[in-house]
Amino acid sequence: MQLNNPDKPIRNNIAIVRLPLFIGLSLAAGVLLGATLFGNSTTADKVTKNFTKFREIISYIDREYVDTVNINEITDYGIEQMLEKLDPHSVYIPAKEVELAKMPLEGDFDGIGVEFLIVKDTIQVVAPIIGGPSEQVGVRTGDKIVTVDGKNVAGINITNRDVFTKLRGPRGTKVVVGVMRKGEPKPVEFTITRDKIPTHSVEVAYMIDPKTGYIKVSRFAQNTHQEFYDALKTLKSKGMKRLMIDLRDNPGGYMEQANRMANELLGDKKMIVYTKSKDGRYDSKAIADSKGDFETGACIVLVNEGSASASEILAGAIQDNDRGLIVGRRSFGKGLVQSPIPLSDGSELRLTISRYYTPSGRSIQKPYTSSKDYEMDFENRFEHGELFNKDSIKFNEKLKFKTLGGRVVYGGGGIMPDVFVPFDTAFSSKYLNQLYFKNILREYALNYANENKTKLTEMGLNKFMETWSMTPAQEKDIIALATKEGVEYNDAQYKRSRATILNAMKAFVARSIWREEGSYRVIHQQDEIFQKALELWNEASALTTSKK
Repeated sequence: MQLNNPDKPIRNNIAIVRLPLFIGLSLAAGVLLGATLFGNSTTADKVTKNFTKFREIISYIDREYVDTVNINEITDYGIEQMLEKLDPHSVYIPAKEVELAKMPLEGDFDGIGVEFLIVKDTIQVVAPIIGGPSEQVGVRTGDKIVTVDGKNVAGINITNRDVFTKLRGPRGTKVVVGVMRKGEPKPVEFTITRDKIPTHSVEVAYMIDPKTGYIKVSRFAQNTHQEFYDALKTLKSKGMKRLMIDLRDNPGGYMEQANRMANELLGDKKMIVYTKSKDGRYDSKAIADSKGDFETGACIVLVNEGSASASEILAGAIQDNDRGLIVGRRSFGKGLVQSPIPLSDGSELRLTISRYYTPSGRSIQKPYTSSKDYEMDFENRFEHGELFNKDSIKFNEKLKFKTLGGRVVYGGGGIMPDVFVPFDTAFSSKYLNQLYFKNILREYALNYANENKTKLTEMGLNKFMETWSMTPAQEKDIIALATKEGVEYNDAQYKRSRATILNAMKAFVARSIWREEGSYRVIHQQDEIFQKALELWNEASALTTSKK
C-alpha cells in the first residue's frame, strides 16, 4: 500500500515541490460529478452519462428483478469489478471494513492493550502492552481469555475480527474479561478500562556491537518517522557509527513518512523521490534538506520480496544516491501511489493517482497486465529459481538507469539489491511448517516463560543469549505435544529442521520476557541476510566515503 498523507508538523521540513497530493477533502461528501473535479465539461458530461446508466440499472434491479436483491451488496460488487479494470492497488473498502483497514497506519487505537493469538480456538495473551490497561489490572502473558462481559468466547470459532470487535472500544469504557490462568481452578475476572494504546512501526532498535546499530521498520504509519528519529538518537547516544535498516516484509504505507526517513540519511538537496500523474495535478518532488541526523555513517538496508511501496522509495533513494548498500532479494515492485478518498456512506476509495520514480528516473512498478501473474508473483519467483539464484533474474535492458556514482540499476520490477542473498530452504520441512501452523512452539514457549519468568528475568538477556538452550527433555515434550495435536512425528524432517526449531523456541521464550529485542537478537543468529550484511561494512563504508 502506498498512501499520501496530509503533512503534519514534525522536526524536519523536506523541500517538497508539489501541487496538493491529498484529494480526500475534495471528495469527503462523496461528490463524484462536476466540471471542477473532472477538469472540463467534456469529461463531466461523459461521467454523468455513465453514472446515469449505472443508476438506471440499479433502479431496475431493485424494482423489477424477480427475486429480492441486496442492493448494497451488488453495488459494492459492481464497484469492485470496475476497479479490477484499473490496477491491482486501486481498491474499494466497504464502510464496515474501513476502520479495520486503517488500523495498521493510524498510529494508535483505543482498547485493552494486549497482544494475542488464537490457539485451539481460544484467545491467548502473548503479552500485555507495557503500561497499558490490561497490564495495570494484572493480566499476564499466557492468560487465556474465555469470557468477555460474561459471554463465552472460547471454542466458538472466534476470529481476529471478533476479538477486535469485542475488546476494542472508546477510551474510558469498561469491559469485564474472564481469563483461565495456570494454577487457578476457575476463571479470574478483570474489569478493564479501555484507553489509548500506542502502536509502533519501529519494532526494535538495538546495538549489534559497540558501533553498529540495527532498526527494524515494519510499516510506514503516521508516527514512523518520529519513532525512527527517536531510535537514531538513542543508538547514537550508545556510540552508533554505522546503521543497518531492516525493511524486509514491510508492505509500505504513508509516502511522506518514507520521505522523512530518507531525509535523515541523505545530504542536502539530494533527490528522494518524485511522482508523475496524468495531468500534472499530483506531480511532486521530495528533496532532502540539510537537517538529516545520520548523513555520513555507513548504511546498509535489508529488503526482500515482501518489501513494497514506501519501503522501495526509501531503498531506492539510498541506492540511487549511493548512500548505502541494499542487501537481500529483489523487492516487491510497487511504484503506484494511492490516495484515500472518503465516500458519503463511510466507505473509502483508494485510487491510484500517480506513479513514483526513484532519483535515477526509474519506475520500479512491475507489470500488471495479468492479475493472476501479479497475485502469483512470489510463487512465480520461487518456480523460476529467482529466490535461489541471482542469475535467474532478468531485467529489461531498455529500463537501465545509473546511480549518482554511475552504478547500473534497473526499473520495471522492484529494487534489485546490490548484494543478493538466496532464500535458504536447507532447514525447512513439512514437520516444521506444521509446528508453526498449529502454534506448537509458541504455545510451549509461552507456558515455559510464564512458569520461569522470575528466573529468566534475573538471568538477563545477555546471559540468556550466551547460556540458555533447550534440553533433550524439552525437545521430547514438544514432540509429544505436537503428536497430541495431530502432527505426526518424522525423524528425518525433525533432524533437518532441528536447528531452526531450537532457535525459534529460544526466540519465543526471549520475546515473552524481553519483547522484540530479545526475539530479534536470537532470530538474527540464524538470519542469512542479516549475517551476510555484517560482512559488508567495509563495502558500505567505501561507498559512503567515495562520495566525499
